[in-house]
Amino acid sequence: MATSRTLYLGELRTENEHILSGEKLITDAPVDNQGKGAAFSPTDLVATALSDCMMTIMGIKARDKGLDLTGTTIETTKIMLAEPRRIAEVIVEFTFPKNNFSEKDKIILEAVTKSCPVALSLHPDIKKSVKFNW
Repeated sequence: MATSRTLYLGELRTENEHILSGEKLITDAPVDNQGKGAAFSPTDLVATALSDCMMTIMGIKARDKGLDLTGTTIETTKIMLAEPRRIAEVIVEFTFPKNNFSEKDKIILEAVTKSCPVALSLHPDIKKSVKFNW
């Protein structure tokens, strides 16, 4: 079964439907690439997928250890190269709510982000800079 269905809406915009859930999202080309920048660009989604995947992997490990990461925020910055146009770096900064996690728990949670399937799927030339604010 397919994962998603995409409809090109014209003017460098797509509508994407997650087949299993029916959830939809729109993409637009970014302003610096002839678009309106009115929604996530495809490369924004790649960068955001990295952050989301890392958070999900940490969430699974935290749940297994009886820890709660609810309220954690993530700021994701995508840096592009011009020639050829591609993602050069993704900067991911986690900020955790007040907690009393042990140093061991923090080390474990930080380490599991490296096993995120998105991180492992991205080309090795894409730099991944990750910061954890506990």
